[in-house]
Amino acid sequence: MNLEALFNAVIVKPLEVEEAKYGSIVVPDIGKDKNEHGEVIAVGPGQHTISGTFIHTISKIGDIVVLPTQGFTKLEHEGEDYYVGPENQILAKVKKVVDVEDILSETDPLTESELISEEEFNKLETKEKTDNE
Repeated sequence: MNLEALFNAVIVKPLEVEEAKYGSIVVPDIGKDKNEHGEVIAVGPGQHTISGTFIHTISKIGDIVVLPTQGFTKLEHEGEDYYVGPENQILAKVKKVVDVEDILSETDPLTESELISEEEFNKLETKEKTDNE
């Protein structure tokens, strides 16, 4: 993607919404004013205030956010839909729940060649302390 956010702008890609189904009938979501959820894909650096201080943006790429029903501009770029607007109009950030068991199941165990003994660890630790002094 070659879009770059400027000033305090945030570019958000909307997340796909599941359509409600009753059996094989798809129920359209017409007339409902819903807040859009999306993933932040670009963030501007921030902006200067009237007094001259610089306020950095706090949103990060990859954040899942809730956008207002109005206020963000819908933009189509290279066949994809995006929303662009000021960071201070984002309503909420969706916190990611981290499950330690899932992370551990995805990681490979260390091999014998990657492990060190307690004695080697202590030597490295004391060397690091003397280097920092």
